[in-house]
Amino acid sequence: MKQPCVYILASKRNGTLYTGVTSDIVKRIWEHKNDVVKGFTQRYGVHTLVWFEMHETMASAITREKAIKTWKRKWKLELIEKENPQWIDLYKNLI
Repeated sequence: MKQPCVYILASKRNGTLYTGVTSDIVKRIWEHKNDVVKGFTQRYGVHTLVWFEMHETMASAITREKAIKTWKRKWKLELIEKENPQWIDLYKNLI
């Protein structure tokens, strides 16, 4: 599934959130889940894909990621709840 994508990971429902961007969401989320990616997601156990959005270009995905990173937490939670009210792990649907 190689296409520019913005995504949000969570440690649990209403838990710690991480926003990222990638050109290969399946590979990138696998890396997060298996702690291949050193840093924030590994340190805080942020491994559940709760939201993602595909983009036509990497430039638009990066712009969207940067915008979401400036949002208030409440807005991010609302975005997740609107698309994924059960906070299920969407990674399972990608593989």
